Amino acid sequence: MPRVLLIDDTPEIAELLTFSLRDRGHEVIATGYTPIVHDLIAEHRPDALVVDCTIYKMSESIFDNVRVRPEFADLPIVIISDTPEVADASLTLRGAKRVLLIPKPFMGSQVARALDQLLAEATEGAGVTDQKRSNEGNEG
Repeated sequence: MPRVLLIDDTPEIAELLTFSLRDRGHEVIATGYTPIVHDLIAEHRPDALVVDCTIYKMSESIFDNVRVRPEFADLPIVIISDTPEVADASLTLRGAKRVLLIPKPFMGSQVARALDQLLAEATEGAGVTDQKRSNEGNEG
């Protein structure tokens, strides 16, 4: 069961999204907005992060705080935004990888599919890296 850290500054939406993601097979740890997200990631060791903040600058701050840490550079992130054009431009400018953007209004199933896609890509990527390491060990 994939573990997801959900950061949402609206408790009612966080609760609905938590139920929706749990119904689709994800373990969810929900919290409100926090700029020290790396502490929560280190504590809970999620497989992915979902961020839904009313003001995109808050989501952007969380994204930057996660990506600045090398150990979290590949953590899959789903960002939910009511300003998808702004969010898309911001993520493009950052060369963001392993991130998917969901525009508002959204449904829990959209977020679950985005998570599944990112987690599948992360698993495939890890398999390629593991295979490459295995082949490198056999050389020489």
